[in-house]
Amino acid sequence: MPNCQPKWILSLAFGSIFPLFLLCFTTIASFNGVPLLFLYRFSAIGRSSYHFVENQLKPISVSTHITISTPPSPPRFAYLISGSAGNGKMLRRMLLAIYHPLNQYIVHVDRKASHAERLTIEQFVTDYKVFKEVGNVRMIMKANLVTYRGCTMVANTLHAAAIMLREGGNWDWFINLSASDYPLVTQDDLLHIFSYVPRDLNFIDHTSKMGWKAGQRAKPVIIDPALHNSKKAEVFWITQRRSIPTAFKLFTG
Repeated sequence: MPNCQPKWILSLAFGSIFPLFLLCFTTIASFNGVPLLFLYRFSAIGRSSYHFVENQLKPISVSTHITISTPPSPPRFAYLISGSAGNGKMLRRMLLAIYHPLNQYIVHVDRKASHAERLTIEQFVTDYKVFKEVGNVRMIMKANLVTYRGCTMVANTLHAAAIMLREGGNWDWFINLSASDYPLVTQDDLLHIFSYVPRDLNFIDHTSKMGWKAGQRAKPVIIDPALHNSKKAEVFWITQRRSIPTAFKLFTG
């Protein structure tokens, strides 16, 4: 019994020291604080991480050179604003609403308006500070008698366009408005949009194919009273009809 006791103590000591040694070995940390026992597992995960799509993405080189295109120059509009008796306030409102220093403006108040009304509009056009400084607003001093839907309306529009061609400098499009009109967009927005429109683009749609209009528009005789009367009146039709003119070609639009 005494001879066996040392062997028993030795076996017990060895059995106790070996688990302690194994525990200490597995808890020894690597340089980044990860236990050595798990190094192989993390290493294996690191090698297999290349299967993820994020690791297959390649960075895109971004050029620091940015090209800024120069915007096209804005166009210039030529406006005709027509009014009649009692339209003074609306005409002034319309002119101020569409005014822009780049544009040209011509105002016409027909002969139905009184002399005092035309004089008030004339003073507004000539004395308004911005109009006076820029010099792009003018008024037709010799008033015409204009009939709505009559040939005198066309004649008055051509008269204003001729004045603008002679005195209005360079402009791109001619726009005919009345005192009762009002813009839906600002002139800055309109000029910006039309900066990208070809300057030779015409918005007048016309054709020589008269169709049904030959019988209902070209052959009837329509009288414009403003051609021979000093008082304004509506156009009227007479019973006589004419043949299609041959000296010139008719267009509709």
